[in-house]
Amino acid sequence: MTENTQQSNHSAPELPTQYTPADVEGPLYERWVERGYFEADEKSDKPPYTIVIPPPNVTGSLHLGHAFEHTLIDALTRRKRMQGYETLWQPGMDHAGIATQNVVERELAKEGVSRHDLGREAFVERVWQWKGESGGQISGQMRRLGDGVAWSRERFTMDEGLSKSVQTIFKRLYDDELIYRAERIINWCPRCLTAISDIEVEYQDDEGELVSIRYGEGDASIVVATTRAETMLGDTAVAVHPEDERYAHLVGTEIELPLTGRRIPVVADEHVDPEFGTGAVKVTPAHDPNDFEIGRRHDLPNLAVLDERGVITAHGPFQGLDRFEARSAIVGALRAESRIVSEKRPYTHSVGHCSRCKTTIEPRLSMQWWVKVGPLAKAAGDAVREGKVKIHPKEMESRYFGWVDNLHDWCISRQLWWGHRIPVWYGPNGEVVCVGPDDEAPTGEGWTQDTDVLDTWFSSGLWPFSTLGWPEQTPSVEKFYPNAVLVTGYDILFFWVARMMMFGLYAMDGTPPFHTIALHGMVRDQFGKKMSKSFGNAVNPLDWMDSYGSDAVRFTLARGANPGVDVPIGEDWVQGSRNFANKIWNATRFALMNGATVEGELPPAEQLSATDRWILSRLNSVVAEVDAHYDDYQFAKLSDTLFHFAWDEVFDWYVELSKTTFMAGGPAADASRRVLGEVLDVTLRLLHPIVPFVTETLWTTLTGGESVVIADWPKDSGFRDEAAEREIETVQQVVTEVRRFRSDQGLQPGQKVPAQLELSGTALAAHEAAMRSLLRLQPAGEDFSATASLPVAGARVALDLSGTIDVEAERKRLTKDLGAAEKEKAQATAKLGNEAFLAKAPEKVVDKIRGRLEAAEADIVRITAQLAALPPA
Repeated sequence: MTENTQQSNHSAPELPTQYTPADVEGPLYERWVERGYFEADEKSDKPPYTIVIPPPNVTGSLHLGHAFEHTLIDALTRRKRMQGYETLWQPGMDHAGIATQNVVERELAKEGVSRHDLGREAFVERVWQWKGESGGQISGQMRRLGDGVAWSRERFTMDEGLSKSVQTIFKRLYDDELIYRAERIINWCPRCLTAISDIEVEYQDDEGELVSIRYGEGDASIVVATTRAETMLGDTAVAVHPEDERYAHLVGTEIELPLTGRRIPVVADEHVDPEFGTGAVKVTPAHDPNDFEIGRRHDLPNLAVLDERGVITAHGPFQGLDRFEARSAIVGALRAESRIVSEKRPYTHSVGHCSRCKTTIEPRLSMQWWVKVGPLAKAAGDAVREGKVKIHPKEMESRYFGWVDNLHDWCISRQLWWGHRIPVWYGPNGEVVCVGPDDEAPTGEGWTQDTDVLDTWFSSGLWPFSTLGWPEQTPSVEKFYPNAVLVTGYDILFFWVARMMMFGLYAMDGTPPFHTIALHGMVRDQFGKKMSKSFGNAVNPLDWMDSYGSDAVRFTLARGANPGVDVPIGEDWVQGSRNFANKIWNATRFALMNGATVEGELPPAEQLSATDRWILSRLNSVVAEVDAHYDDYQFAKLSDTLFHFAWDEVFDWYVELSKTTFMAGGPAADASRRVLGEVLDVTLRLLHPIVPFVTETLWTTLTGGESVVIADWPKDSGFRDEAAEREIETVQQVVTEVRRFRSDQGLQPGQKVPAQLELSGTALAAHEAAMRSLLRLQPAGEDFSATASLPVAGARVALDLSGTIDVEAERKRLTKDLGAAEKEKAQATAKLGNEAFLAKAPEKVVDKIRGRLEAAEADIVRITAQLAALPPA
């Protein structure tokens, strides 16, 4: 595992006694960027490895979810760079149409100005000005986290090149009749004054009212129920099921619509559920998607009674009222005419809200632009079914199929000023011309461009190839498309992932935008609760970085990252990761002080001690294990593997076992210094993708190499020594048992005790000095008298505890503990022997009792041994 390790003959400088992240991280990151380590060269002969950043909104700032996702992507790309790939982590930001327009409009409002006062051109110019001054603060925060992105390639979804990509694909889809303009029911936000797509609607249970209203008179009357009484002003029919005999005599007739004086038909439609409510429904085609379809089937008129702000437009006493004011007024008027049959209040039901401003959505008939998603969605589904694209974890596939297999046509037009303008011009005589990027827009009197802009997800759906220069067949497109993997949260599987799949397959001749979709969960607080400012549990990751360092935040996030599963995180866990960084620092500092080196080849195995062979064997196993976890996107498992190997095996065991060897000097010490250097070199390289800053400082100090960022990723040499592993496991067993005995006897960790070690005939003899050092055991003098004897792993450790403990008090304590353990065993045994109990008790309860029995039996064995080891009274 020493191939290509960058090193030079040098005298390793001494590390500071304490690691201070704030002094290290900023300068290190700037050095990496200045040296171009993160840039990607399309002319390189290296195999490509591409990941795009899920472009954060230009309005945003780094939150814990960003830090989590970026940590995972950075770990993948840093490892691949070390493995010899031409690695591109593509950075950039999304223009975030509605969100950005809202921010700038709020800024204008402070000045007493609206966007309409400025006009469209001046307003858009103002947004660009805001973007330059205030937008993109997240870039600086990404640097704080250590994101290894190719900054020279940073893109913005409103860049000139990306605008060309948007115009190109719009034109192609339009020419292929996959984009069309039609009047349909859309989700309308009366606050943002724009259409939004289905996936931008958040549903929640709201308290409202369910009102049953009688339409018509006498035998020619029908009762309908509604939660939106204000829309009755736009009713153009009442619908019943064709086989509902209760209303057969009314089908084809007309009844009077209350409050309006209009007469509306009764129609029969299969959509109506005769078992629900009265079996009759009011039909408002201009304000309900299901009613719109009924209206189309029965050629009903579309009567809009609400304007873009949710204000009643119908003539009469309700004109000018807000929709919610009108609801109460209309119910009151109906009650006055004795038209209210029943009222249920409060009535809890699911209501759609704008995901950005939380305003209640209003279904509204509107002329909009649409993508015909049928063939695109089928291709996106087939790509996964046929194995061209893998979803990880696999159980998330069903969610993906459930979405793409049931997609409705996508409303892509937005009534905003900030965004990609729809490239369609209308002529004075009804002409409609779609203009591509290389086409001349129509000019002359009467020609106007469509005023709408495109849904933000339309441009971000092109991100994997628009950022590379498409529609031109650039060297970057040739080299870096498709992406190796998309790392993103399962929450935007529908928003973004499906859009990229549809557009990538369509634009790139059937080549999907990525080979793998690796989905992760959401970051939550330590109690599993969603983080939110309103809950008071939101965390600014920069605060934690300031307190504990970026490595600590990164390691905490990675250690909680199980595929597709939400990640709980608390500050005490970040403190623990800070302690781990300090442990790495202190152990490496100790190693350097004791001559650890990477100079020269490793000695052959026959010249190494069992301790050296053990740690090298374990090191190779860990390299293989970490590689397997990376390839399966098991960040939590690989982080845990590295944590326990570094802390437990390297620092707590190998370093401690080697101290006596270093003190003794000679060839064995020289060999161990080289082995320790090798272990630290490889361990630091393995840790680097997750904790880049502390590992860079330590690795360059240890090896003299230029940077661990461009060092080789460790390889499993295949070296294994099972005999050495068993031997050291036995040493660990003896040390652990004697430590436990010392603790049980109340001895202080540093308290020295005379002892004899009977190790003859075992492999432990070679480790006696190390074991005595670890266990604080003094040699037995001439007056040695064993007061306790511990048989462990074929060896025996005799100790003289006289004068160190109160034997009689200890015997009483242990006897009491033994009695409690025997009572616990008896109770558990009795329950498990009771057939009636076993027949009724849940399996979890039975398993718990079995566990109690096992624990009690283990306690009895342990305490009996401790009593036997006590000196006689």
